[in-house]
Amino acid sequence: MAWALKLPLADEVIESGLAQDFDASLSGIGQELGAGAYSMSDVLALPIFKQEESNLPPDSENKIPPFQYVLCAATSPAVKLHEETLTYLNQGQSYEIRMLDNRKVGELPEITGKMVKSIIRVVFHDRRLQYTEHQQLEGWRWNRPGDRILDLDVPMSVGMTDARSNPTQLNTVEFLWDPSKRTSVFIQVHCISTEFTMRKHGGEKGVPFRIQIDTFKENEGEEYTEHLHSASCQVKVFKPKGADRKQKTDREKMEKRAPQEKEKYQPAYETTILTECSPWPEITYVNNSQPPVFNNTHNNFPVAEGNDSPSHQPEPVVPQTDNLLPTATPQEAQQWLLRNRFSPFCRLFTNFSGADMLKLTREDVIQICGPADGIRLFNALKGRVVRPRLTIYVCQESQQAGDQQQKHENGDGSSSTNGTFYVYHAVYLEELSAIELAEKIAQLFNISPRQISQIYKQGPTGIHVLVSDEMILNFPDESCFVLDTMKAENNEGYHVILK
Repeated sequence: MAWALKLPLADEVIESGLAQDFDASLSGIGQELGAGAYSMSDVLALPIFKQEESNLPPDSENKIPPFQYVLCAATSPAVKLHEETLTYLNQGQSYEIRMLDNRKVGELPEITGKMVKSIIRVVFHDRRLQYTEHQQLEGWRWNRPGDRILDLDVPMSVGMTDARSNPTQLNTVEFLWDPSKRTSVFIQVHCISTEFTMRKHGGEKGVPFRIQIDTFKENEGEEYTEHLHSASCQVKVFKPKGADRKQKTDREKMEKRAPQEKEKYQPAYETTILTECSPWPEITYVNNSQPPVFNNTHNNFPVAEGNDSPSHQPEPVVPQTDNLLPTATPQEAQQWLLRNRFSPFCRLFTNFSGADMLKLTREDVIQICGPADGIRLFNALKGRVVRPRLTIYVCQESQQAGDQQQKHENGDGSSSTNGTFYVYHAVYLEELSAIELAEKIAQLFNISPRQISQIYKQGPTGIHVLVSDEMILNFPDESCFVLDTMKAENNEGYHVILK
């Protein structure tokens, strides 16, 4: 009984001591973290919080963009939270993109009532493929000659004008549109994601693409070069109806997941909103296929004068060979690449001199530039000249007549051509057309092709046969002709006669 009375007394003493210790500890905390010592502003003033605050975007960057683009295709439900949406497309199917004007009142007044230009392009999502984009697209062109990666479905589109597609840019289309009017464009993507993957055991996994839209306004020179807005979204392209099957598979997989797992994924949306991004860098394409330039366009046809000697004949304009020399510096090699339409590879050959590039083998160039441009670059480096389809030789009749007259004046009435020196000029034809022949003859004598009305060939009994494309096709290679001229009926040009 005595033991039972002592137990509560002991417990009371122990509890009293614990309470005193706990109060003392609380009093100490109170002294260290009093109202004066604990200040949120002081904590936020620490360097670590200041650094995070500096990385936050200013209020000006959170403003509503002036334009919004909506792709009318559902997003995938198998995309985790805080990841970019992914949209599946069918190859060759037309998909609508709505071009929306989000400008506030008074925003961008310079484009009110005016057109803007938008460029839509299909590009690679993976950075690794972005670095070799040109080679990848050239390889696709090689396997699919005549096809395009991206097309506009013009009949279904509304509100756009002046739709264009550059033959050298298979993945790009552009058009003009008025932001104040309803505008919807329909696009078709003809490549599939698995065309750019390496074949592996057990199947293939398609690479994602990006659909990017860049919008520009007019500058003072009435060219659409001033950037206004850019946005893009991530897509994968499947064979026809493949996107529908993939969407259904993703939806069924998500339905089988536990509710806790579903919370980690974002819901699928009926449409895809393109998010703002940086403008796509423009690539300069050098076009060397310029028409020949003719001089002395107001002069009369020289061969009609009849008093020109061979020593005073105007020489034909011979294109200068643009071969890369071994002594070329890296800067000169870069200029050579630009002149010969290899600008997409300038970055790859930044530090290559002429000697470095000339040492490359055919296999090296194909591996670097792809099969199409690789063969073209190798042939350009080696200076290989393509043989023309047809070569003919022409001479002025006035030269021969002048020589014969000189022989008669010297008392030599012989018709023999021994010792006679006639000057012929070579004419190289590629298209084998009458228009090309007229241009080459005009270029030969430095006149305008418009001064040549018709070209005739002297036939049997002296008849004049009109030269057609079919006749040129049947010219024997290295045929020789004497050129004669007569005034056209309208006195605005000359007829050329091939004898």
